[in-house]
Amino acid sequence: MASDDQRMPQRDVLAQQLKTQMPSAAARQAQSLQLRQDGTSSAAMVAMNAEQYLVFSLLEREFAIKAEHIQGVERLTEPTPIPNVASWICGVINLRGSIVSVVDLRAFLDLEKLPYSPLTRLLSVQYNEMVICLIVDGVSEMVPIPDAAITSVSTRQANIPPWVAPYVSGSALLGKRVIVLLDAAHLLFAKKMQHYSLE
Repeated sequence: MASDDQRMPQRDVLAQQLKTQMPSAAARQAQSLQLRQDGTSSAAMVAMNAEQYLVFSLLEREFAIKAEHIQGVERLTEPTPIPNVASWICGVINLRGSIVSVVDLRAFLDLEKLPYSPLTRLLSVQYNEMVICLIVDGVSEMVPIPDAAITSVSTRQANIPPWVAPYVSGSALLGKRVIVLLDAAHLLFAKKMQHYSLE
């Protein structure tokens, strides 16, 4: 059995590998049509129509962001500090030739800031031209989540913590797991995220 240390490098490339293997929406639609014509079971069709999400942990809860918005998963590196910014901005890093802000997601959500561990990861999240690296407690896996498993945020849900509600698109029930789905656009373009300079 592999140790956590042996699995960590695998987790670092997990998002990028699975993202490149993930079929486009058009390809999924064509596959679904072919499955229906071939008489494939509805369960198989649901699995084919599921979107891929990257699951990560924060405050011992599971969250996920659509894989299409994940550029990569990185080991935590020391960012270069920048003056006169909010306390949840840790600084900037050079990410494959681009200068990207690093946001401690716990601090951004006004949660208790804990010491980083070997499992702490940087998620590089992109929406349109905006890219931000989020510090999260850990990354677990890429999972397909079918629409049928998702409850919209418009439905009142006790399993969505109030401190993250403005950035959520819904939640998914996978077996006994409840995964809160973050909306990359709502998070990256939130007023708080866009106005981080100290007055």
